[in-house]
Amino acid sequence: NHLLWNYKLNLTTDPKFESVAREVCKSTIAEIKECADEPVGKGFLVSCLVDHRGNITEYQCHQYITKMTAIIFSDYRLICGFMDDCKADINLLKCGSIRPGEKDAHSQGEVVACLEKGLVKEAEETDPRIQVSDQCKKAILRVAELSSDDFHLDRHLYFACRDDRERFCENTQAGEGRVYKCLFNHKFEESMSEKCRDALTTRQKLIAQDYKVSYSLAKSCKSDLKKYRCNVENLPRSREARLSYLLMCLESAVHRGRQVSSECQGEMLDYRRMLMEDFSLSPEIILSLHRKGRTLHCLMKLQTLIQETDPGADYRIDRALNEACESVIQTACKHIRSGDPMILSCLMEHLYTEKMVEDCEHRLLELQYFISRDWKLDTVLYRKCQGDASRLCHTHGWNETSELMPPGAVFSCLYRHAYRTEEQGRRLSRECRAEVQRILHQRAMDVKLDPALQDKCMIDLGKWCSEKTETGQELECLQDHLDDLVSDCRDIVGNLTELESEDIQIEALLMRACEPIIQTFCHEVADNQIDSGDLMECLIQNKHQKEMNEKCAIGVTHFQLVQMKDFRFSYKFKMACKEDVLKLCPNIKKKVDVVICLSTTVRNDTLQDAKEHRVSLKCRKQLRVEELEMTEDIRLEPELYEACKSDIKNYCQNVPYGNAQIIECLKEIKKQLSTRCHQKVFKLQETEMMDPELDYTLMRVCKQMIKRFCPEADSKNMLQCLKQNKNSEVMDPKCKQMITKRQITQNTDYRLNPVLRKACKADIPKFCQNILNRAKDDTELEGQVISCLKLKYADQRLSPDCEDQIRVIIQESALDYRLDPQLQMHCSDEISSLCAEEAAAQEQTGQVEECLKVNLLKIKTEMCKKEVLNMLKESKADIFVDPVLHTACALDIKHHCAAIPPGRGRQMSCLMEALEDKRVRLQPECKKRLNDRIEMWSYAAKVAPAEGFSDLAMQVMTSPSKNYILSVITVGICVLFLIGLMCGRITKRVTRELKDR
Repeated sequence: NHLLWNYKLNLTTDPKFESVAREVCKSTIAEIKECADEPVGKGFLVSCLVDHRGNITEYQCHQYITKMTAIIFSDYRLICGFMDDCKADINLLKCGSIRPGEKDAHSQGEVVACLEKGLVKEAEETDPRIQVSDQCKKAILRVAELSSDDFHLDRHLYFACRDDRERFCENTQAGEGRVYKCLFNHKFEESMSEKCRDALTTRQKLIAQDYKVSYSLAKSCKSDLKKYRCNVENLPRSREARLSYLLMCLESAVHRGRQVSSECQGEMLDYRRMLMEDFSLSPEIILSLHRKGRTLHCLMKLQTLIQETDPGADYRIDRALNEACESVIQTACKHIRSGDPMILSCLMEHLYTEKMVEDCEHRLLELQYFISRDWKLDTVLYRKCQGDASRLCHTHGWNETSELMPPGAVFSCLYRHAYRTEEQGRRLSRECRAEVQRILHQRAMDVKLDPALQDKCMIDLGKWCSEKTETGQELECLQDHLDDLVSDCRDIVGNLTELESEDIQIEALLMRACEPIIQTFCHEVADNQIDSGDLMECLIQNKHQKEMNEKCAIGVTHFQLVQMKDFRFSYKFKMACKEDVLKLCPNIKKKVDVVICLSTTVRNDTLQDAKEHRVSLKCRKQLRVEELEMTEDIRLEPELYEACKSDIKNYCQNVPYGNAQIIECLKEIKKQLSTRCHQKVFKLQETEMMDPELDYTLMRVCKQMIKRFCPEADSKNMLQCLKQNKNSEVMDPKCKQMITKRQITQNTDYRLNPVLRKACKADIPKFCQNILNRAKDDTELEGQVISCLKLKYADQRLSPDCEDQIRVIIQESALDYRLDPQLQMHCSDEISSLCAEEAAAQEQTGQVEECLKVNLLKIKTEMCKKEVLNMLKESKADIFVDPVLHTACALDIKHHCAAIPPGRGRQMSCLMEALEDKRVRLQPECKKRLNDRIEMWSYAAKVAPAEGFSDLAMQVMTSPSKNYILSVITVGICVLFLIGLMCGRITKRVTRELKDR
């Protein structure tokens, strides 16, 4: 072995070989100055020509040097200068052993391989025990560089991979590094031998340290490296030679739109994929893994690796992603050219859809985790926004960083400017804004893709949302616990929610769930490039359409509930009322409180007939929208919801929240509610009666009837209009039933009837003050004030406006006993026992009242008897309040009393006179009903005599025999007067003397 080695050494130093080289390579030596200057007889000339064999153009010279190369590379000691530079390191690393029999006895490639491994190991250790000298490092990398074109020259790798070369690369021609690349591509094949895989990994690690070790990369990118100053002489060798530096420098040129040759880009793609496939090729990652407790440091190094490999530019670089997502790309993204950066965007758009497969989902999120933390890794975003980022966010070049604006902060800066108004100035370009919106829409699906959110909210996610692991649940959970979050997390969740309110399409999962309803009802606003909150408003308005699915409805409702936490979360409301809130409601944050504050201001200005409203017109319009939306779900009115939580659980547990069904449930069982809840419900009803448009159930049930009967009616007169048309033949039965419910509610308390309250403003304190004195705030009076006014109506003592309103109420309650709360309360037992059949009738037309009147003698309860007597008393005052009698006598009124104006008992008196007049023939039914009434009134007079002179006088004036009674009284007075004239004074006359005394 030693003799053979000496023989080969002598060949390289033999003057004959040198003279042949000078003869064959004459012109080449002249061109290569370094070789021309080499001393004679030391073998340096041949070694120099081997070093520069890539530049040799002479055929004979090239053939000669190729043969000499095979001899020289068979032993490290034959390589020029290598023995001198690495002798000490060979001894230090113990790389000098010779093992004949195992390897080719004439090859000492194992020594070079040992030195290469020592060099790689040193780079991967924090404090290496053995360090390779700088001179030897250069020599090792130079040897690797010289053997880069033909894998035969790397003796260790050649012998380790001979079988694998035949297995995987049989048809690959040697030279220009082709066999190396072929073997690299099959490195992770199961059938690849372990020794070959190790040898390939060592060579790849050397390439990572010096790109020139790759023949094809160095050759293809030579001109581009020079053109873009990626190997400038003044940079340290360790930096400029590193593969990562080369890749990032050239990628920066590509991202800036500069031209890089296709050959070079192809090589870059291969080596980016190589780094991506095997993290061990990046010594920084190996170093961080060896350090305990340095997971974050490791992630930072991984981030650097992702930037070096730049898989965002071409998904194929990430082989695991490419393989996992192949089926998804073929189905969902087949319209996009292979290798296009938009493939990743397409995959993100199909995340969590039916087309996505689980393995692809995992790989995609792993990659997006890093891309989301450096805006430059999204190639399309960088290309469209680099100008805006430089102008607005003061960023540097693609491969440069800034402590003032780290990569993760640039995207935050961009999206802050993306949603600025023109008045706020410094907006993004249209192209960049579209890209920022695209990224936001894609990343909102997972908190891990929002670096700032995950960083600031890590503690809160663990504290409040540990069980919320489904897609999109983590952000919803943070929004639900907004008030409980730490300050930094609350701010960032608040900002994101505020952003969603302007552009709800950021909520990609919600948009997918709501796609059918958007296509049907909201396609016009969905197509707008700028959302501005219109789409969410449309979804809220159509939340209860039959096309609405459960997922969409839940998502929309959740967003409405989140909006209640801060008025800024309602974009349209915020933009319309921002100035008004600052001026009129400072320091108020919660939306519901802001709405109450502004609504109160509007109402006060309206009631006081202010010349100029303090709340702007645009704010008043949007305020109306917010008020209407809040009525749909009790949870959107937090105070009411909190007050009634226990009652909802006890009485309305199975009732859905939407469509104001919980609120309606509470109204129907109002008497059973807790005091606090009862008060809140009463306040709500008072508000709804003052402004019926806020009565969600009434507006929903009677929507078509409002269009038919009240298209021009003011919102505050809507219920009044519906009441007037309630008995129309074309009135919808459901709407009619709802109107009746609202009438019943109104008649429980005069405060729930704004029209009556205004008309009887003076009469109520005048006649019913004792009832008001006993009453408590926020509790119903159970119709007591209205009953009081009814009695005064019968006594004809009310003001004209109040009388008109009470007449309407009496007429309505005469047709339906349920509209008289006092009658229903005191006569419930009698109605059940005496008038059950009438009460069960589907439509009430006064049958129950008539039944009670007929059975007056059978009524035992004093309070019920009193209520029935009051009804009789009211009917004497006006025939219109006695529907049964009025129906029976309608023709007779028309024939005999048409000229008599209604009210104050005039038409009733007319009918009584016609009944007594034998010349007038009344309808049999009318005659029968009148005789019944006379009997009832006479009985009423017996059981309820006049309580005072005024009551007596009123009974006389309203009596059907009023003229007869007045005549008798007049005759009596006249008789007394005549007796006085004839009989003189009854008292004794006093003499003048007594008077003067």
